Amino acid sequence: MRVTVARSGGIAGLTRRWCVTAPPREREMWIELVDSCPWEAVDALAAGVSAAPDGADRFTWTIEADLAGRSHRAVVAESRAHGPWRALIDAVRATDAGGGEGSRAH
Repeated sequence: MRVTVARSGGIAGLTRRWCVTAPPREREMWIELVDSCPWEAVDALAAGVSAAPDGADRFTWTIEADLAGRSHRAVVAESRAHGPWRALIDAVRATDAGGGEGSRAH
């Protein structure tokens, strides 16, 4: 099981990535975080609306989750990154604390 979060945009336009590969004892927690996100709602929104950030110098989050046999991908504007999305983003960033603030690519 693997969850990747990428933040792009902002003043410098840089992309930063954080990634978690969950150990077996933590899988259930990560599955709950991933399953709580409204993946289908983002897919429906993206079909009719650009995933561009809401305004200049704003962030866009790309969230990918690969669970055993299931994959999800969503592009979420910063203004919509709240609730379950924010919980998942924050959990990945906290777990991979050394990954995103540098330039390490996954």
